[in-house]
Amino acid sequence: MTDVIVVGGGPTGLMLAAELRLHGVHVVVVDREPAPTPVVRALGLHVRSIEVMDQRGLLERFLEHGRQYRVGGFFAGLAAAWPERLDTAHSYVLGIPQTITDRLLAEHAVELGTEIRRGCELVGLSQDGDGVTAELGDGTRLRSRYLVGCDGGRSTVRKLVGVGFPGEPARVETLLGEMEVGVEPETVAAVVAEVRKTQKRFGLGPLGDGAYRVVVPAEGVSEDRTVPPAFEEFKRQLRAFAGTDFGVHSPRWLSRFGDATRQAERYRVGRVLLAGDAAHIHPPTGGQGLNLGIQDAFNLGWKLAAEVGGWAPEGLLDSYQAERHPVAADVLDNTRAQMELMSTEPGPQAVRRLLAELVEFEDVNRYLIEKITAIGVRYDFGEGHELLGRRMRDVKLKRGRLYELMRGGRGLLLDQTGRLSVAGWADRVDHVVDVSEELDVPAVLLRPDGHVAWVGEDQRDLLGRLPRWFGAAVG
Repeated sequence: MTDVIVVGGGPTGLMLAAELRLHGVHVVVVDREPAPTPVVRALGLHVRSIEVMDQRGLLERFLEHGRQYRVGGFFAGLAAAWPERLDTAHSYVLGIPQTITDRLLAEHAVELGTEIRRGCELVGLSQDGDGVTAELGDGTRLRSRYLVGCDGGRSTVRKLVGVGFPGEPARVETLLGEMEVGVEPETVAAVVAEVRKTQKRFGLGPLGDGAYRVVVPAEGVSEDRTVPPAFEEFKRQLRAFAGTDFGVHSPRWLSRFGDATRQAERYRVGRVLLAGDAAHIHPPTGGQGLNLGIQDAFNLGWKLAAEVGGWAPEGLLDSYQAERHPVAADVLDNTRAQMELMSTEPGPQAVRRLLAELVEFEDVNRYLIEKITAIGVRYDFGEGHELLGRRMRDVKLKRGRLYELMRGGRGLLLDQTGRLSVAGWADRVDHVVDVSEELDVPAVLLRPDGHVAWVGEDQRDLLGRLPRWFGAAVG
């Protein structure tokens, strides 16, 4: 029996598999596609995802292939500067195509011992008190203790376990593709700048090798978005919005996406869980989708590993939904708001002009960017210190950096007093006695996902908090 089957080999599934492998969990990833997709749907990592990569020792790999940007405009394309004083050591957005993100995460997962099976489509599943049986399209049956659906917005796993996916269907659709253009770059830039004064869902961006990434509103909403648009529709829509088709030719790939907004009613049914787009879909405004899925996996991985390992305290696995469902609901709301602000109708345009004035205030701008980049997320751990429930930013210590100490995916007690102890939990929690000029509290207990579980200096108080996240003491 396998410990966990992960259905879907995209960024969410690969991140989850790697997190599970850090704890020795046997993982098999199955993906119906025979090879990774060449379609570049997402273009970068936001601050929280950059921090996640740093916490796992992956950031240098990503920085090698990406470009750092400190540009504003992420909320509905409003022209605001990148805010100062963000609470992070990584105050930038990393531009990197999703295809490279997928490859780097796959390499990481395989290095840790993940088995990835491509060309394997899930067609059925059943579960009992001991595990889950997955049926593949070739008739193969796999047995596991748990199964996680990371298989996208049309999730087969979600449908097979009967989880509702309420929300709103797509009202508008957008064409997306990569192709070459037949005019000079200066002409493209000038026309795009003019069109984008009124149409924020339009754009042509150079890819650096003669090709462009083209985004343009579609003619309507298709009945089946799995069918790629015709190249002629691209040209027709470019002419409709820009007065020219820019001489586009030699398309590499063509795709379409809608603005449907839906969220799974439940993230867990017995031994089956959902993560990433299988649990929530929303418009791509603000570039939050891929990042939200990676962060789902980062939250779920250590909790599911604890369940498999037998040390999870009661309710730990259910805290995945309790914490991540509200985060996704907030993303759905802010993308709904952004789509309204990008409408060309007079009412939304009036609201847009008002918000354009408000984002000139530094606090408003920072608040919106913290929402988009997910560093403003705070889980509800009850009353306590202002850090409680928030993720801890990377801080410099006397002997290195905090994130360098979190590579193994374990809990961590950063103890500036030198008087505390995690005896009984040393197999799950690292005790680091060090000091930081950037941290003005005596000690913090961090979960494996970097969120602050306790702040203080009283040993008895700490002993009362450790079991909540790390189970019973041993020895």
